[in-house]
Amino acid sequence: MSALDKYFKLGEHGTTVRTEVLAGLTTFLTMAYIMFVNPSILGDAGMPKGSVFVATCLIAALGSVLMGLYANYPIAIAPGMGLNAYFAYVVVLGMGYTWQAALGAVFVSGCLFLLVTIFRIRDQIINGIPASIRVAITVGIGLFLALIALKSAGVVVESKATLVTLGDLHSPSVILFTLGFFLIVVLDRLRVPGAILIGILAVTVASFIFGGNQFQGVFSAPPSIAPTFLQLDIKTALSSGFLNVVLVFFLVELFDATGTLMGVAKRAGLLVPGKMERFHRSLLADSGAIFAGSLLGTSSATAYVESASGVQAGGRTGLTAVTVAVLFLACLFIAPLAGSVPAYATAPALLFVACLMLKELTEVDWADTTEAIPAAITAVMMPFTYSIANGLAFGFISYAAIKLFTGRARDVHWMVWIIAALFLFKFAYIGGH
Repeated sequence: MSALDKYFKLGEHGTTVRTEVLAGLTTFLTMAYIMFVNPSILGDAGMPKGSVFVATCLIAALGSVLMGLYANYPIAIAPGMGLNAYFAYVVVLGMGYTWQAALGAVFVSGCLFLLVTIFRIRDQIINGIPASIRVAITVGIGLFLALIALKSAGVVVESKATLVTLGDLHSPSVILFTLGFFLIVVLDRLRVPGAILIGILAVTVASFIFGGNQFQGVFSAPPSIAPTFLQLDIKTALSSGFLNVVLVFFLVELFDATGTLMGVAKRAGLLVPGKMERFHRSLLADSGAIFAGSLLGTSSATAYVESASGVQAGGRTGLTAVTVAVLFLACLFIAPLAGSVPAYATAPALLFVACLMLKELTEVDWADTTEAIPAAITAVMMPFTYSIANGLAFGFISYAAIKLFTGRARDVHWMVWIIAALFLFKFAYIGGH
């Protein structure tokens, strides 16, 4: 006890081992859904689900341990929602690249992320991007996730006449998806720990009875990680046509991770003078997890906003994050259960997360159309072009253009001009996607 107290400075933070462990359990329950969702999404890109499951658990454990032991922050890390969807549905299925090349892009973006963090350029980039665009990225990813969720469940299907239309509401997948979604919302409202995980497991159990799903057991030795380990294609990732993908990974990682870290750290009372050095360490831990994730075989890792639930339960030190890491390692032995979770069981979780992401819209200054219109364009173009990259591109270009044509060019940070010019060059000389 004294060793833990001394290392994590429990007394200084007014907490105990019991409180930190319970906080870690709370955080784990709220984010454990990623074990089932990530293999499901990346599996659609052709990646072996068993290997992705192992990579997901390992990187969640490694990232959280780094955060806990190095930064002493109660924040957990795992493959990020939104980024995995961009990886699978845009880069691989939409643009036609291999998943190995997509992993290469994650690796390159992780290296860039690590460099800008080490040299403390990260703050300059964050400060240079307009707040309205930052908010719009979150909202746009939310809308994109919602479309993917509704499509996975069969609620929305393609139509030659209207592009999309309503699916068969009598199908077992749609009915179970709907019940699962309402279950998650109700449990979350009642503040039941692990509401999302309970929803996924409940729909999975029901799928064995009503959906014709086959039960494959619960426990087994972990699947081999060999099919995804060190399988990244860096050469393709560095090709000219692919740099746009690297840029999107980099920007989304930048805003998502930094925003989450600052938000949760502030909520825990850790963003105070004298403790900012630990915040820089948390940025390094987060950057290292992205780098390691690409080697293991998963999309970009990021700090999880669900860590706020552990902070709410009293978590104040890295012992909370270490607890999360231990629990993810223990989950390596439930691969058969993860493999039997159907797409419509994880879809309610995707839609729920998507709905929560839309609340960021309230932070846009709707009175200023030079801020609100580019933000709206960014958010709307992501689902409508089925591409986070296109949403970002049109957002930055419209922001720079509208400011320029309304005589407010001086309000635009030099970083925005650079990013807008890169996207314009990409559309003009490389093409769409």
